Amino acid sequence: MKEKILLVEDDENLITTLGDRLRGERYMVDLAKDAEEGMEKINESPFDLFIIDVMLPYRSGFDLCRDIRQSGLATPILFLTARSSLMDKVVGLKLGGDDYLTKPFEADELTVRIEALLRRKPLQTGARVHQQGSLRVDVPRQEVTRDGKVVYLSGQEFGLLHYLMERPGQTVSRAELLRSVWGYNESTYSRTVDVHIFSLRQKLEDNPSRPVLITTVQGHGYKFKA
Repeated sequence: MKEKILLVEDDENLITTLGDRLRGERYMVDLAKDAEEGMEKINESPFDLFIIDVMLPYRSGFDLCRDIRQSGLATPILFLTARSSLMDKVVGLKLGGDDYLTKPFEADELTVRIEALLRRKPLQTGARVHQQGSLRVDVPRQEVTRDGKVVYLSGQEFGLLHYLMERPGQTVSRAELLRSVWGYNESTYSRTVDVHIFSLRQKLEDNPSRPVLITTVQGHGYKFKA
């Protein structure tokens, strides 16, 4: 049986089109038109993925994301957004979103994002705990602390941080990160890496505008402090 997806979208044409498309891909799909209805459905039954429009009536998709994470659910969240600015996307990631897709988008791109999020598996590693200064990453528990305080990371953010920390001082290309962390094969999604790196810096660096832990290697990719 295919995975179960909750689609929260107030555009009737889009919710019908996407619902039919996902069912055609053999997913089980439930629909909600606002954050309140979405949370009611989430409390009623388990889902494998949430697809949430940011611009919902009454309460935004960001509000719904916050409610989901505060309830303790780690289910992947894919945002649909008409907002194209970097900061808008980072807000969603900081609240616990795993990925975003900017409207308008191709149906095939949505399918790729969904498949990548649903393929996400628990991390396997030789090191159970990584320590870099005040930053501590407990891999089995998927818990990150900074100065002893828990830092919430989405599943994709944790996977990205873990992948870089496993390779201290090594430059890792965007293409490799997309392939290894997201499961994408297309280089057209490189902006996804940049947005998640930006979000990680906001959460982990003392001065995000002058990063020390995760640095950019111009024209090549990123590396974690050795």
